[in-house]
Amino acid sequence: MSGTGREAPLPLGQLFMLGFRGEELHSSSWLHHALRHDKLGGVLLFDRNVDGSIQNIRSPAQLRRLTRALQDAADGQLLIAVDQEGGKVCRLKAAAGFPPLPAAADLATQGMEASKQAANLCAEMLAHNGINLNFAPVLDVDAEPPNPVCPVIGGYGRSFGADPDVVTEHATVWVNAHHAQGIACCLKHFPGHGRACGDTHLGFVDASSTWQPLELEPYRRLIGTDGTGFQDAVMSAHLVLHQLDASGRPATLSQPVLSGLLRRELGFQGVVCTDDLQMGAIRQHWSFQEAVQQALLAGADMLVVGNNLVDQPTALQEGIAAIEELLATGRIDEERIQASLVRLQALKAGSLQKRNSCPASH
Repeated sequence: MSGTGREAPLPLGQLFMLGFRGEELHSSSWLHHALRHDKLGGVLLFDRNVDGSIQNIRSPAQLRRLTRALQDAADGQLLIAVDQEGGKVCRLKAAAGFPPLPAAADLATQGMEASKQAANLCAEMLAHNGINLNFAPVLDVDAEPPNPVCPVIGGYGRSFGADPDVVTEHATVWVNAHHAQGIACCLKHFPGHGRACGDTHLGFVDASSTWQPLELEPYRRLIGTDGTGFQDAVMSAHLVLHQLDASGRPATLSQPVLSGLLRRELGFQGVVCTDDLQMGAIRQHWSFQEAVQQALLAGADMLVVGNNLVDQPTALQEGIAAIEELLATGRIDEERIQASLVRLQALKAGSLQKRNSCPASH
């Protein structure tokens, strides 16, 4: 029970997206129980573990078997996500038998037609293999000139460039290609990671001295001002930006950034998704319970736990308990949780056909 006296407990498992170890789904696994009994909202697939061993993806045929088994266990109600950006950030790699995808930086150089072809290829590949959510495209605006000590985005070719208009134009093409295949997108990393000189996988990153307001422009343009723009999902960054939150909290745990800037100022009404809560920028400063609670209080809807950097099979139970404590102590109310559940259900419902396409760049 949620601790609030409800006859029917809130399905708090829906608020989580978890990674896991394994190329198959076994009925005796914690994941199978999470899907069947805890109504886990989503899973995140990785090709490789941090030690280099295969985590989830070996080949196209194996991946299709896995995604079918996952959906069967979840009665077809599961978000299955990957980071399939292109270039160095691809979970479906050419070495495993999947079509190769160029990096965003290369596509920006080659032009819009190349980007459109790559986006169509990516979306078709994901749809064919049972994946319905891509943590892409990257909206991070690169530094100009490129900064060799800021390698996390530009150094890996993950940005479409230093011009927000160019980033918006390419991202629009990618979103529309995915929508045409019934696949949702998650824009990242809000409110902008392109100029950050540090890796939040490893630890604390304060980007206050390098971040610029222009990094919001691709989000502003794609979301629009009238509610008809992009409304799938946006991923928060674990960056500290004092000009946006004077408390020094990372964006993922910041109410001024998520509820204030993203929701109220930019008008985003879709799913706010955290970056991996096991990354060093969070894990080294907050307990898992605190991270779950603070992200939810900040305005997040879906809490991501990759189980790639750290193997934490009890994450779902610990996370649900953390939210139950929020409810029991009155720090959050059921209406707020229900609002997240409604947004997640809309994303899952695949109402992409009913949504307007992203506004064309201009």
